Amino acid sequence: MILQRIAYIPYYLLKTPWKIFFTYFSFVKKKNKIPAIKLLKDLFKNIFRYNAAPLDYFTLRFFDLTENERALYACTGFMYEYQLRMNPSEYRSVLRDKIKFLAHFKDLSGREWATVKMLKEDPGIAQKFICNPEKKFVIKKATGQAGKQVEVVNSSGMNAEAIIKLMEEKGFDLLERYVIQHDDLMRLSPAALNTVRIVTQYNNGVVDVLLAFIRISVNMKVDNLSAGNYGANFGAPINLATGKIMAPGMYIDITKPNEYHHPVTKVKLVEFQIPFWKESVELVKKAACHIPQNRSVGWDVGITNQGPVLIEGNHNWNYLSQLLGSKALRNEFLQYQSDLLS
Repeated sequence: MILQRIAYIPYYLLKTPWKIFFTYFSFVKKKNKIPAIKLLKDLFKNIFRYNAAPLDYFTLRFFDLTENERALYACTGFMYEYQLRMNPSEYRSVLRDKIKFLAHFKDLSGREWATVKMLKEDPGIAQKFICNPEKKFVIKKATGQAGKQVEVVNSSGMNAEAIIKLMEEKGFDLLERYVIQHDDLMRLSPAALNTVRIVTQYNNGVVDVLLAFIRISVNMKVDNLSAGNYGANFGAPINLATGKIMAPGMYIDITKPNEYHHPVTKVKLVEFQIPFWKESVELVKKAACHIPQNRSVGWDVGITNQGPVLIEGNHNWNYLSQLLGSKALRNEFLQYQSDLLS
């Protein structure tokens, strides 16, 4: 076990954003009045005890938790191993590649799309994306992750040739129609499409919904929670039974306080009702049954005035979903692993 944990150290050292790490370290040291040596000792203990990356200690707020509370969370290394078991590599491509995803889930995605190849073969396809009431469209890299390599483009003055040129310059290969969100979500945060993350587990023919939260943009064109070094946008947990936000919004950036109202629109967050909640849950359950080989998936759902649409599915959804969804999952994952082996 110890040797296995040690094997992760080089990866953690390589992948840790050290500037952010030291910002969080200084913040916690001052906030909790902990000597640096004691803080480092506690942090490294967690790396071995919970297979946690150095940043996990801060982003999961371990500095404010007891040992019993910390043990409830699935940290970076645990999540990697769990998702590898639940989502075998040979079945991941339908989730990893957005073009394959849209083709596979064409009845659930609720939007038009095209590849660069399709645009070149039939330039007339571009008109569907240019002449639309949204006056904008989305371009992406099909294999991009974590909200990166995505751009919202104003469609004014664009034509097929200009779209193809722009996509090729940026290395993007997927064009999608922009999804206009529900009026209630527009009232909450109009700057971007605020997607709902719903995590499901396919277990012996049954789809369990584990947690959900909504990403909320703050004057950003995308709702990506890693934007602005994790401090631009925030997430808020959703009550699975009611579809209402059940706690204040939280930034991944630990130096920022929780939000009780949207900082721009001033809409109250707690008790805010997510539209079409029942339909959103049904949508992801149906999607999970389309790919039962991938048992653990984080689905991103956009909600329009006509109902929910499936934006994407993530085989390697982030461990921080536990924080934003207000539910630690390590014990449940251990049970799912046991069920898989039995």
